[in-house]
Amino acid sequence: MSIAYLIPTYPMPSQTFIRREAAALEAQGWTVHRFAMRRFAGALVDPADRGEQERTSFLLDAGATGLAGALIAEALGRPRQWLAALAAAVALGWRSERGLFHHLIYLAEACALRRRLSACGAGHVHVHFGTNAAAVALLCRLLGGPPYSITIHGPEEFDAPRALGLRAKVQHAAFVAAVSHFTRSQLCRWCATADWRKIAVIRCGLDEVFLSPAAEPVPVPVPERPRLVHVGRLSEQKGQLLLIEAAAGLRDRGLDFELVLVGDGPLRDEIEPLIDRHSLGGLVRITGFLDNPAVRREIQAARALVQPSFAEGLPVVIMEALALHRPVISTFVAGIPELVEPGVNGWLVPAGAVEPLEDAMAEALAADPAELERMGRAGAGRVARDHHAATEAAKLARLITGAGAACLHTHRPEAVAAP
Repeated sequence: MSIAYLIPTYPMPSQTFIRREAAALEAQGWTVHRFAMRRFAGALVDPADRGEQERTSFLLDAGATGLAGALIAEALGRPRQWLAALAAAVALGWRSERGLFHHLIYLAEACALRRRLSACGAGHVHVHFGTNAAAVALLCRLLGGPPYSITIHGPEEFDAPRALGLRAKVQHAAFVAAVSHFTRSQLCRWCATADWRKIAVIRCGLDEVFLSPAAEPVPVPVPERPRLVHVGRLSEQKGQLLLIEAAAGLRDRGLDFELVLVGDGPLRDEIEPLIDRHSLGGLVRITGFLDNPAVRREIQAARALVQPSFAEGLPVVIMEALALHRPVISTFVAGIPELVEPGVNGWLVPAGAVEPLEDAMAEALAADPAELERMGRAGAGRVARDHHAATEAAKLARLITGAGAACLHTHRPEAVAAP
């Protein structure tokens, strides 16, 4: 079967899980056409991301003229469906923070997408994230396009569910994939109870590079060196400012350590001055974005991964660290406790609390390497069991197949009710 993926911005350094999922579907015999609304504005340092960009069609590349042409062509060619989609765009834009104007652009993108899907023969659209791309998929469906499904990650969808029209997007979806049980619970909060049955837990997964690495069949030993690593976009929700405060506390305790922050982002301009104010220049460094092999090496060179997040879905880097036999220090947030178990494969601390974070980091720095390796083995086993990309992609494929069969026996989708 030929299907399409639709993502707001793709590929990005933080979206390796989408690439793995699409590749796993292709390995199982599916044809996956990649679409995104826009290109990533930053530099793509990983060759795999650059290759993925070449395989992706970008709706906004059509420009104003191309999108306007698709809008007019759909209005003339299928006026009834076009009017239904227009009414839906107005209804969604009415409450949205982006406003009506942006939703009319989404309608134009949906018109362009429907025509491209018809040309490539895709019979289903799968969307990652319940934001603007999900709106485009919904409007495309009302235009007569194929059924769609959404993978919901959080936390963005749950920060503004009404403004995003989350209830309508789930209502018109063939099914919804939640990346954790916590994510599913939040969807149940905001969706009609009749739609709960279509929400399934399908986790983000890792491929054989992590689960069966041919180049490194034996795990890299935990280093004696007192080194911790954090991996992620430098942003408020990741908690890096508190991580620097905790590092200052470790220094004040007289502990010798190194903390490496792998990633980049808008908060870097605040993190670097904070490092300087605490005189941590010799202890804390920021690498910027790295390619996937370099990220793996940074994790393997550390005793533990530290992710002091304030808000999350379920960070894929936690899966990667555990698969590489490294315990994880993180917070009691969202789906993280479904993967990280205190004393078994890591530490969990209250989000926003500096002292408990500092204590957990101190324990990881002082722990015997054999104990850390025991925790790493436990984490690797849990990831292999619950986060294998091929297994999770097979679950997704079964739902897509079922959605296609159900589509043959259902009436056309209804228009979204105006608020």
